[in-house]
Amino acid sequence: MSKNLSTSISFFVGLDVGTSYVKSVLIDNNKEILSSFVKRTGTSIENSSKTALEEVLSGASLSRSSIKHITATGYGKSKVSFADSDKTEISCHAKGAYHYFPKKITVIDIGGQDTKVIKLDEKGKIVRFKMNRKCAAGTGAFIEEIAYRLDLPLKELNTLAVKSTSNAPLASFCTVFAKTEILTRIKEGEKVEDMIKSAFDSVIRRIIEMAELEGSIVLTGGLIAHNRIIGVILKKEINTDILIPPHPQLIGAIGAAHFALESYVLEINQ
Repeated sequence: MSKNLSTSISFFVGLDVGTSYVKSVLIDNNKEILSSFVKRTGTSIENSSKTALEEVLSGASLSRSSIKHITATGYGKSKVSFADSDKTEISCHAKGAYHYFPKKITVIDIGGQDTKVIKLDEKGKIVRFKMNRKCAAGTGAFIEEIAYRLDLPLKELNTLAVKSTSNAPLASFCTVFAKTEILTRIKEGEKVEDMIKSAFDSVIRRIIEMAELEGSIVLTGGLIAHNRIIGVILKKEINTDILIPPHPQLIGAIGAAHFALESYVLEINQ
């Protein structure tokens, strides 16, 4: 970090524009999070991104002119016209996770429409990654569909699932077939908590089949932020360390904010 930057307080914003939610994070030059905000992406990426920026600034009582650099990431990053730069989802999730766990890790980000498995070496360099984009299997959308079918609020799923003693994943990864299976289980009188647990089991099973999971596993994304049982199930299945950062849903935005800081440092040192 340059001498000029370290002697004064500067502010940076990272925006993670996902398919389901827009996440914004504001940090200072010490990488301290001063404010964060999450909202549904909705039908207008530009408007949702602007709102996310306004709210994260309001949360820290700062004006737009106080921000030195804004970096956008996520599937909608190219639509954030006010961003100073953009970075890939893979690089931002990797940087955000490595910030909290600076060692060799495998990052599993369970998003609304896709799941990412990113392997990093000891220095935080991306070794390889894999993404699941074929269908909703193993994603937050899969769980949302199951919750809708069971007529349950998303916020209640974890509390119910931890009560289950069942160990019977849904037979199908496909959301359409899974919903049909849920209807059959409802007809057969299966407990609600067991059906929810089976849905979480299926998400984990899909992730395990995506890629070889080794070393310390870092779980990120909105699904793990609200459903810690996912970490419990995964640990039981692969018998390895499961790490969850302080702000699982914000990891991509945190990584983007760190890139924003780095871009500014590079700029003023040129």
